[in-house]
Amino acid sequence: MSNKPGHQARKRFGQNFLHDPGVIERIIRAIHPKADDAMVEIGPGLGAITEEILAVNPRLQVVELDRDLIPVLRTKFFNYPEFRIHQADALTFDFSQLVADRPLRIIGNLPYNISTPLIFHLLGQAGVVQDMHFMLQKEVVQRMAAVPGDNNYGRLGIMTQYFCKVQPLFEVGPGAFRPSPKVDSAIVRLVPHTTLPHPAKDLETLQAVVRTAFNARRKTLRKALGGLVTVAQLGELGINDGLRPENLSLADFVAIADKLVDEKQHTERVNGEHHG
Repeated sequence: MSNKPGHQARKRFGQNFLHDPGVIERIIRAIHPKADDAMVEIGPGLGAITEEILAVNPRLQVVELDRDLIPVLRTKFFNYPEFRIHQADALTFDFSQLVADRPLRIIGNLPYNISTPLIFHLLGQAGVVQDMHFMLQKEVVQRMAAVPGDNNYGRLGIMTQYFCKVQPLFEVGPGAFRPSPKVDSAIVRLVPHTTLPHPAKDLETLQAVVRTAFNARRKTLRKALGGLVTVAQLGELGINDGLRPENLSLADFVAIADKLVDEKQHTERVNGEHHG
């Protein structure tokens, strides 16, 4: 089968179409789709992975933003009556509406320019997901899997690991795509935790602490979190305020966020009693 030269990859959608059969086969082996899985593909492009999944799972659903690709996909896969295409932006799409009787298995060769916000959007819907397999820029996968002390460790890794187990699977060179990207890619598997290892009392507070800390990642915690947390509060948690944000574990960040929530509630209670 040839990918007809009809559709030109578009810069603005960050499109790089996968064409290497060996790489496609490895991806399919890693995903291991079954006939009754609730499979969803983000950004099917010209359908290289779509084709392999449909052969096993004819009820595959895809989310594609580029409306010019939709007739291409409809024509190519016309003999799969249960194949469903949602013309939508994955960044705002409500994936929970696709859930019927089982959690979703989401896959995608994600455009590099939206990969981080899209991962955050999907993490927010992790409750309806069985697993996710993504092709991403290698550096993004390294950031997702990073541990404290790594140069790559930061907000993306902490928040991804809050919700999911992160398993980098294998790397893919630029030659597997048309047009060839200027970076190496990698496949990652994300499996949402059935029970969160370090549940935060308030997710938004945790996100604010992590974001604030890594906006000043080269500074000590005393400076990086100065507007949010006092040195005394860090001391009460047994966290050294001379460390840098990249030295703290997910559990440490959750502890800081939970302390802020507790103190805020305490203050509100005290104020409430005064006004009562």
